[in-house]
Amino acid sequence: MSDTPTILKKILARKAEEVAERQPIVSLSDLKGQIADQKGSSFDPRGFAANMAKSIAEGRSAVIAEAKKQSPSKGLLRDPFIPADIAKSYEQGGASCLSVLTDKDFFHGCEAFLMEARAACSLPVIRKDFIIDPYQVYEARAIGADCILLIASALEDQQMADLNGLAQELGMDVLIEVHGGDELQRVLPLNTRLVGINNRNLSTFEVSLNNTFDLLSSIPDDRIVVTESGIHCVEDIQAMREHNVHSFLVGEAFMRAENPGQKLKELFS
Repeated sequence: MSDTPTILKKILARKAEEVAERQPIVSLSDLKGQIADQKGSSFDPRGFAANMAKSIAEGRSAVIAEAKKQSPSKGLLRDPFIPADIAKSYEQGGASCLSVLTDKDFFHGCEAFLMEARAACSLPVIRKDFIIDPYQVYEARAIGADCILLIASALEDQQMADLNGLAQELGMDVLIEVHGGDELQRVLPLNTRLVGINNRNLSTFEVSLNNTFDLLSSIPDDRIVVTESGIHCVEDIQAMREHNVHSFLVGEAFMRAENPGQKLKELFS
């Protein structure tokens, strides 16, 4: 897409190469076989959106707590990085769901991180990656993901619709991320319950919570709005809740804390 930010273009170009590299090693039919073999096991989808909705119905913030080793803009966030320990800490801290970065080249993530985190707790997990191909959707379910992220600025409309539909066929939820009003209008026709609003400008990396506030009036009440990036203190959370936003994806603030789950509890208690 012509207006895709430069860093995202770089990531997406590498992602296309990565998908091409993986398919000869583990074929699409292999992934489908793995998914079929796992049915009726602990890999069955845990209900990501349902868990978010349950937290909100109980009057709590629905927190998607993120396990992220590093980012292109902030560098290394946590070392040592032990996904199972982080997942347990988040569950004890009251998280509704987990987010695990699986992108290798830019975030130093991997699929094993998601599997280790999910096995260590009972929370639903979203695969946080740059998904552009059906292969990655099957791969997400094969490693146990309960939800996937789709980024509107990375996808054409038909791509987004096809990937969203496939994820739902496989029993996963979808969090579709937007950065502005034009992207939001492209996303709203899709039958996904979760709409993420990223407060970080991917061109400048500047963060403003007003990005969430400015888009709220355009989003139907039957959607769960997830505010992403820039949540660092109790005042940020209070401002969101005053605008009737009760779902948060938070990573950096937790990853820099000695005890991520305790930091979660302090911010959202």
